[in-house]
Amino acid sequence: MAFSGLGLHLGNLSRLSNAQTRSISPENFTGEKGKGGMSVDGPAARQARDLGQGWKVSPYVVIEPGTTFTLGDIAGQGAIQQIWMTLARGRLRHSILRIYWDDQTLPSVECPAGDFFACGWEEFAQVSSLAVCVNPGRAFNCYWEMPFRKRARFTLENRSEEQLTVYYQINYTLTDVPEDCAYFHAQFRRTNPLPYKEVYTILDGISGAGHYVGTYMAWGGQQQRLVGRRRNQVLHRRRRSLPDDLRHRHRGLFLRCL
Repeated sequence: MAFSGLGLHLGNLSRLSNAQTRSISPENFTGEKGKGGMSVDGPAARQARDLGQGWKVSPYVVIEPGTTFTLGDIAGQGAIQQIWMTLARGRLRHSILRIYWDDQTLPSVECPAGDFFACGWEEFAQVSSLAVCVNPGRAFNCYWEMPFRKRARFTLENRSEEQLTVYYQINYTLTDVPEDCAYFHAQFRRTNPLPYKEVYTILDGISGAGHYVGTYMAWGGQQQRLVGRRRNQVLHRRRRSLPDDLRHRHRGLFLRCL
């Protein structure tokens, strides 16, 4: 079977394929070939007035309060390879990222943008991993490979009362997707407060074949200052004793065949 270009890594970097790389950003909403950097009247046109076409005339979008913006709508089959996003203004918890595969009416991913990138406290927290990297300055990156067979649609909802300024880029490839490739899913849950001695359910109600690939979890104390973050099964706790009431939030990731 010919190499599709998916699952690319250093071990197969020398293999050739017919995959076509594309990129969506505020400079090129469609990802069309040769259309990046073509904007002449974007939101930064005044700042870039002496630079001309080909420069960052449209580096960001502004999402008004109470509205939902379509970040990208891709037709065909292929896979998302990387997402970069920076929320320069607005609130992380009130910025809801949704991802729809093929012709879904309900999203496979529905999660606050901050929690999706393992930042659950409305503030920067550096993350260094193969799947997710958060760099100084709120630079969110994820490298989950996310296959789709007909269509991929990304939206961002602004539930806050202030404008949301978003810089972003979605890199993907158009190629044949093998039958055994599963779809990417992510859930967000929050309990505030978590009742005393109650068991907190991380994941439930999942059926079908797939892989559980990870959880980001954050919690804080209601009665005393306690903050915990769990990444890659490493737990850091600032206090020895846990309070009676906890506020609990997490984002679970898994791959599933639809």
